[in-house]
Amino acid sequence: MDRQSFRDSHGHDRRVRASARLPPGINQVRPADHDDQAAARTLAQVTPAPADLVTFYASIGDVTWADVGNGYFLDPASDVLLRLQEYGVVDVGTDQKADGLVIGSNGGGLIYVAGPDGAVYRTRTASMDEPEFDKVADDLRHFLELLKRSLTRFNANGDPGHL
Repeated sequence: MDRQSFRDSHGHDRRVRASARLPPGINQVRPADHDDQAAARTLAQVTPAPADLVTFYASIGDVTWADVGNGYFLDPASDVLLRLQEYGVVDVGTDQKADGLVIGSNGGGLIYVAGPDGAVYRTRTASMDEPEFDKVADDLRHFLELLKRSLTRFNANGDPGHL
């Protein structure tokens, strides 16, 4: 774009300056409400969901850290169920066919999937068309610890790392 494309109809320069900041996003761990707990129970009944994921959703509604790097998001159980209903399980591509549940994403488009053994995987690209996965944590507890480290690192020096 040329410089003209940044001027408004009055000729004022409307480029965003480097010092300008977007308003803060939502950063929260939302406790589960009655609907979230019901969705967690349904998730346990309709899928071979890892027990720690069901326990997590019985207490935590969702996690939204929009301002940590590109963002980290663990979706509510109701969203996990909706995706399961619409798209089915995701083959995480381990040695044996392993069906996983999409549980969240980072703000850069990478998707997190909980495998049937509890391990958490991340897509290599921002696409679910023939996705390839990398294991990022042995279980949900380990994954949550990695998220916590990302938040701590981000608060200390502005770098969330790469999870």
